[in-house]
Amino acid sequence: MTTSRLDDTRVCPPTTVKAVTPGRPQPLGATPDATGVNFAVYSERATSVDLLLFDHCTDERPSHVITLDPQRNRSFHFWHCHVEGLQPGQVYAYRMDGPSHTRELGTRFNHRKVLLDPYARANTNELWDRVHAIGPEDNCAYSMRSMVVDLHSYDWEGDEPLRTPLADTVIYEMHVRGLTASPTSGSEHPGTFSAVVDKIPYLKELGVTAVELLPVFDFDDRQVLRTGPDGRRLHNYWGYDSFGFFAPHTGYCATPHLATHITEFRDMVKELHKAGIEVILDVVFNHTSEGNEHGPTISFRGQANEVYYHLWPEDRRHYMDFTGCGNAVNANHPAVAKFIIECLEYWVTEHHVDGFRFDLASELSRGAEGYEMDVPPVLWGIELSSVLAETKIIAEPWDGGGLYQVGRFPGKRWSQWNGPFRDDVRRFVRGDGGLVGAVASRIGGSRDLFHKDGELPTNSINFVTCHDGFTLNDLVSYDHKHNHANGEANADGAHENFSWNCGVEGPTDDPEIDRLRVRQIKNLAAILLLSRGVPMLLAGDEFRNSQNGNNNAYCQDNELSWLDWDQADKETEVRSFFQRMIALRKRYEALHEAAFFSGRRNARDLPDVEWHGVELGKPGWEDTEARVLSYTLAGFGDDPDLHVILNMFHLGLDFELPRIPGRRWARVVDTSYGEGQDVLPEGREAALERTDVYHANGRSVVVLVSVPRSDDGEQ
Repeated sequence: MTTSRLDDTRVCPPTTVKAVTPGRPQPLGATPDATGVNFAVYSERATSVDLLLFDHCTDERPSHVITLDPQRNRSFHFWHCHVEGLQPGQVYAYRMDGPSHTRELGTRFNHRKVLLDPYARANTNELWDRVHAIGPEDNCAYSMRSMVVDLHSYDWEGDEPLRTPLADTVIYEMHVRGLTASPTSGSEHPGTFSAVVDKIPYLKELGVTAVELLPVFDFDDRQVLRTGPDGRRLHNYWGYDSFGFFAPHTGYCATPHLATHITEFRDMVKELHKAGIEVILDVVFNHTSEGNEHGPTISFRGQANEVYYHLWPEDRRHYMDFTGCGNAVNANHPAVAKFIIECLEYWVTEHHVDGFRFDLASELSRGAEGYEMDVPPVLWGIELSSVLAETKIIAEPWDGGGLYQVGRFPGKRWSQWNGPFRDDVRRFVRGDGGLVGAVASRIGGSRDLFHKDGELPTNSINFVTCHDGFTLNDLVSYDHKHNHANGEANADGAHENFSWNCGVEGPTDDPEIDRLRVRQIKNLAAILLLSRGVPMLLAGDEFRNSQNGNNNAYCQDNELSWLDWDQADKETEVRSFFQRMIALRKRYEALHEAAFFSGRRNARDLPDVEWHGVELGKPGWEDTEARVLSYTLAGFGDDPDLHVILNMFHLGLDFELPRIPGRRWARVVDTSYGEGQDVLPEGREAALERTDVYHANGRSVVVLVSVPRSDDGEQ
């Protein structure tokens, strides 16, 4: 493994300016070459641009200021120069000035503010003070700065993106810091990219094929949102507030040296790839950390505010907000679309990232005045990019402004977070009646949502829990959210969670209630992993991680959100269940085929799916009280047939079983059984004594597999 150079002291080389020439307008950002560094930045309306060069990250003033000549250093939208003598590690920033017609034009130029390079590969925040970026005064002594980075000295050891087919993918959504920040993780550098590597053996054993990392682009983790009831200062923990889209987040790096941050991120990707695990980044292009008109000036606001953000046409001092975060990115402006697509391509080409999940992706389908576009250029540009052609692109197909596009998100190959899957499965498992038709659709890949325009089940990202909401354990332990620790009087977070506490709110010493909760966790996980589409698990669900009923822990950078690895060691039953269910999903093609049910028949003349209830052929589609569903999946080729029973009624019921000539049924899954018997390993399936009926206990999921009869007699 290539390790980060923790003792590297050559972070800030001497600032040596030998000559300044016009340079090139492309590529944007700071690009080192054999003789120096080329700087290029976008600003259409700027009238003056200063390039600031600092000898050290913590210098309050620049050692050199290079004022760009509009005649020599400007090409249409781009300002640029080449500085001979500079080296990678050089710290730099910008100042810009221009028209101040904020109401009419929406510009917010302010020469007193130091600006980051939006294309910077690394940023430093040691002097950062958000308050000074908001006020009118010069903020140079309190500003963030960017750094020139050499991208070409890393040894990838032949690594390539894995390109795991979507149909074979099992996603594990996790927070880089939260995964190992707890002392129970045993990591030398807890909460970092390096510490993720420590947990690769665990992830491989679990069986997931991809990790989906909550935002890892630079964000302002120093911003104090408020003080909680217990006196703790609450910060932006999740990271959905980026300002440096080309730079790995400083706080996730084991070393303070910016020159090694990219190495640490690449090391993590390379080691995950060696274990067969893809890396998907949760990216936030719908808004930035600069907020509304009362927010700080960091980069975009001071360079091209009128381009990067949606502004109200009547008074462009004010920001449209389709995100709930103060501003909304004007993603379909050509310059902004260029920025987004080049950013994604950068993470794929330079960091071997395998895919992206787009936060509030529907915001990216809005045009200049905020209306939904039929053909949004940025979304189609992402879909059609040759560089991104083999990456996974996943949309959260809604935004904070009411746009909801599940099943109709622009483009063809976009996978989408399937909110109806989450809600239907949650309600069904807690015992709501009349949902069997909806649940059957979800199990089959949500054909009702994704089939109309030729999509596939793999367009559906199936999930029951994610970072946003209850954990799986809390889903079966709380009827109501308990977000008081967030300091917002429990007003934040979703009000309706379709949860059920199994009889007691919160922790319990009652062993019967605890066993019921374990069974419900297994039921939810089983349905998720038995459904066509792409399953996504929330980190920690596999060992009953709890957030004490907090369903919006975005500001809880503490034990409430950090994974407790002592808990993982203790909860072996649930963890083993997840592991074996993932293996079972991979084993049987019928569970993860990349096609909708079509009625095709196998060699035993079974259709690919037959739906039943307690009685064969009677699924109870119209029964508003129905809480049971069963179905038979035909096996093709060498695969056996499967029969699945979902009994969400509180009492045990006898389910009629189909007869298959020359075959008999054997139990492989029953969530009502305890550890070691709930999922049986391959080759150790338990043959049924009776082949005509199976008694499914109340609130249980059963999977039977067809095995050859030892004789042709009937029993």
